[in-house]
Amino acid sequence: MKYGFVVPVYNHGSTLESVVAQLAAYGLPIIVVDDGNDERNKECIRAVAERHPSVDVVFRKKNGGKGRAMSDGVRRAHELGLTHVFQIDSDGQHDAGRIGFFLEKSAEHPDAVICGFPEYDGSAPLGRVNGRKVANAWVHIVTLSREVVDAMIGFRIYPVAPYCALLQRRAVLDPRMGYDIDILVHLVWLGVRVRSYSVRVFYPADGISNFKIVRDNLRIAGTYARLCLGMLVRLPFLLVRKARRKDDGRS
Repeated sequence: MKYGFVVPVYNHGSTLESVVAQLAAYGLPIIVVDDGNDERNKECIRAVAERHPSVDVVFRKKNGGKGRAMSDGVRRAHELGLTHVFQIDSDGQHDAGRIGFFLEKSAEHPDAVICGFPEYDGSAPLGRVNGRKVANAWVHIVTLSREVVDAMIGFRIYPVAPYCALLQRRAVLDPRMGYDIDILVHLVWLGVRVRSYSVRVFYPADGISNFKIVRDNLRIAGTYARLCLGMLVRLPFLLVRKARRKDDGRS
């Protein structure tokens, strides 16, 4: 198995150096995706790439959203012959101390998505915490499974082959804030198992968020509506698979 990191970057050039410095300690390729940043952030990305030989930068001409950035990063990983990619956001909000543990779990379960779920401290906005509970309840509905503990976190390891299979099928995936939910549900529908483990999440007071409350909540609502329709189409198959897993003693 060959692992690497994919780090999508938009407006977080200032925190990228700290994130990459922690990733570089693992000696793995680091694919940084510049998702159409302004010149100030581009300069930060170029500087990081110059300081860290393991960094491979994929440039997008204009901002396309996290989904498109991640997909471009995974395509690049496939070109490099990587079998697994570790998605980490560039804002530095996730506890990098869990990286080694997640890599170990992926090596134990190479066919599964190894997905984080947030362990919040006192800095977490209450509205965001409660909103995620509702969002994740809908994921349990559209997958007929509770194995996805959190579908919105950007700290997870994907097997490259099923991800690329979805791209080749031209699966309809939200290109922006609904992406993390969308890709995970589609992989579950494809039969990929998800194993979830906690990771601490921090919300610094001076942190920059790309989340736009009205616009992105509407996009996520639209993503769930589309996933509900997709679940109905797949319902007979999902019910049969659920029954088989129950008979096998698997959740």
